[in-house]
Amino acid sequence: MSVATPPPWFRPGIEALCALDPDFACIEPAAGPLPWRWRPRGFAGLVRTVLGQQISNQAAEAIWRRFAALPGALEPAGALGLTDEQFRAAGLSRPKVAHLRSLAAAALDGTLRLDTLGSMEDAEAVAHLAAQRGLGPWTAQVHLLFAEARPDVFPHGDVALAAALAHLKGLPERPSPRALTLMAEGWSPWRSLAARLLWHHWRHVTGRPAGESD
Repeated sequence: MSVATPPPWFRPGIEALCALDPDFACIEPAAGPLPWRWRPRGFAGLVRTVLGQQISNQAAEAIWRRFAALPGALEPAGALGLTDEQFRAAGLSRPKVAHLRSLAAAALDGTLRLDTLGSMEDAEAVAHLAAQRGLGPWTAQVHLLFAEARPDVFPHGDVALAAALAHLKGLPERPSPRALTLMAEGWSPWRSLAARLLWHHWRHVTGRPAGESD
């Protein structure tokens, strides 16, 4: 995950979010300024998110670096041209190989319309991505949050977000995805910033990377 200059709505959005829920105002004074972490748009960014599914950040980063170094790997046509041996040498499991090939084929035949995500509303974009084989709502939401810089997308199934919120608010247990979704409604239209701040908070209190924050 790269760090870059944030969009102009970043700081005003955080101020507005803290007005909606003052608990968020406690995060940056303790954890430091929130960095703007991002991923590339399009196929490359989606690949990076897919490679991070269900494994540690450190393992995902190592696999990503090896995969991204393969010639043409970050374009659909190039990815389809890779051999099984090249995929496996980068550290991808057999299911991940099949998954990425399916996504590359869908991008080429127009089933997966990454180039038109910008014209879709949040719910439409999540539904479009999640309809692809192997992509669920979490992957779709994380891609829109980090690669498309959407301000109001919240990955409600993320365990680290639930743990961070429970810690921040002193809850007796982590909220369920449904409860987290309902709580996040009060942070609209800045739910992406809420997610970023919660991941930032969890990194600080645990001393380790938190979900998609790294």
